[in-house]
Amino acid sequence: MASDESLEDALRRVGDPVRLLRDAMARPYTFPVTPEFSNWRSEQRAWLETCVLFDQSHHMADLFVRGPDAVRVFADLGVNSFERFRPGMAKQFVATNPDGFVIGDGILFYLDEEELDFVGAHPAIVDWVHYHCETGQYRVSVERDENSYDREGPPMLYRYELQGPRALAVVERLIGGPVPEVPFFHLTQLRIGGRPVRALRHGMAGQPGFELFGPWAEGEEVLARILEAGSDLGLVRAGARAYSSANLESGWVPSPLPAIFTGEELRPFREWRRAARMGSLGGSFLAERIEDYYLTPFDLGYGRLVAFDHEFVGRRALEGLQGQAAKEKVTLVWDPDDVAAVFRSQMEDDPPAKYLEWPKSRYALFQYDDVRIEGRHVGVSLDCGYVASVRAMLSLAVVDRQVARPGQEVEVLWGEEPNSAKPQVEPHRQVRIRARVAPAPYSEVARGAYRSASTSELRRAG
Repeated sequence: MASDESLEDALRRVGDPVRLLRDAMARPYTFPVTPEFSNWRSEQRAWLETCVLFDQSHHMADLFVRGPDAVRVFADLGVNSFERFRPGMAKQFVATNPDGFVIGDGILFYLDEEELDFVGAHPAIVDWVHYHCETGQYRVSVERDENSYDREGPPMLYRYELQGPRALAVVERLIGGPVPEVPFFHLTQLRIGGRPVRALRHGMAGQPGFELFGPWAEGEEVLARILEAGSDLGLVRAGARAYSSANLESGWVPSPLPAIFTGEELRPFREWRRAARMGSLGGSFLAERIEDYYLTPFDLGYGRLVAFDHEFVGRRALEGLQGQAAKEKVTLVWDPDDVAAVFRSQMEDDPPAKYLEWPKSRYALFQYDDVRIEGRHVGVSLDCGYVASVRAMLSLAVVDRQVARPGQEVEVLWGEEPNSAKPQVEPHRQVRIRARVAPAPYSEVARGAYRSASTSELRRAG
């Protein structure tokens, strides 16, 4: 694949989007930060027991959109309401294609009048917004800061995430006083060691906390202050391996397949976008049509974000789907004996089962494993891994609503047949892994308190 080949040209060359993605030579994705500071098991437990520090400075791209039409760009593309969106707020921005299928999501920060920062881990959604800024009739300027894989030199901003029962106590130490009352997904400004630091009240890994960010040149000083403040509060730095699994408890699906590979309306975007950024498709779910991999906001649990108070791409389709969602997002808890048998097969069987990497077991950017009941397809498992804090192998899945009952037994088909040509795929055989349905988010805290509770209530609970 030529580095400058467009996605549209690659699709024409191969002729089949499913085959193009399943055999993509995309390298295995790892977060470009330290893999482990201690060991990923202890680092995972820290966000449940004490406090964890994530470094988010490197794996996401920032798209700064400035100008009189900055908000209008996102309102035209996003399912979210923007009626009450003001400087000092943030939101999980979700965009769909004209048929109502998800292209992706990210965090949108309203930094100042006519200045927004869109932060996305997945290149498709950042590209989608960037494309419309460039080609639409918008009075905006765009500044893009790629992730550390695609950029030379340091990032523009540092981003540190503090999460866990003692996270707010660490913040109090940092600022020398009580944590300000900040609603969920609102911004405040703190001073740490004399430096102004923007802080988003956020929640990851099923626990409350803050995301702290500012100019890269000040990041080392702020980091040193954080480590000092948390030194006797059980603060643990988490590396890339632990961080990659944090979403499994909070219920966020990081990489649904972006619904960009079909449709004449999206052809200009595919011609604009480079094929080298398309990612790869893995897992046991094998469909003939790429559309069978597309998901709606309702499938992914984003129904609360969909607002029909404005015109946006995909509105008409989503209005027709409202209240008719046939699928639901759940957590699957994998059977420990069946998981152990996969590891045992590596030492006994020929060919063995597909290798299970820990803690995150997803081996393609878009992981789609078949979920079945008595051989009947009932959904797809989208992201999987082991979480030491709950001592369980979990996956996030979208299943038929009638089977989305806690305790329902299902099977996850693990491994590809036939084996694809991706470099991450070794010769292997498919196996069935029993699982039971549990709520998503899996964490009770994420299902309840951390969105609605005040910072003082969370501080007392910690």
